[in-house]
Amino acid sequence: MATKHHHDTGVARALKTYVKLMRASESITSRVHKHLSSLGLTVSQFGVLEAIYHLGPLSQRGIGQKILRSSGNITMVIDNLEKRRLVRRERDASDRRIVIVHLTGEGKKLIRKIFPSHAALITNELSVLNATDQITLGNLCKKVGMGVNTRN
Repeated sequence: MATKHHHDTGVARALKTYVKLMRASESITSRVHKHLSSLGLTVSQFGVLEAIYHLGPLSQRGIGQKILRSSGNITMVIDNLEKRRLVRRERDASDRRIVIVHLTGEGKKLIRKIFPSHAALITNELSVLNATDQITLGNLCKKVGMGVNTRN
């Protein structure tokens, strides 16, 4: 990315890398999630369904942590999924403050139907990389995602 600002090579390299990472992320996310709108689902709604499908019933807080959404946002997302009868909420028997979210039969049916094609889209998108490159990219993303405070 050309810039009129003068930076030392470390800053310029970091900025260029960041822009490439963000553009790649936005680009692949847009292509992979395009099919969700035709199903009337947002990316967050799909994330909730997918998390519960693979991990089992989760607390609202746990879902928010898994899909990186705030508690206020996750409440609205679950409200909308509940209106569509795709999930149901239940108070935890041992701690009534905790709300556990479960897939309904309808929710299970929907995610079972759409997840295989979603996984195929992701597989296709990442096929530009060989297996070793995919593993390397995954490890690098994890390292970046963990942040500066985790460096030795």
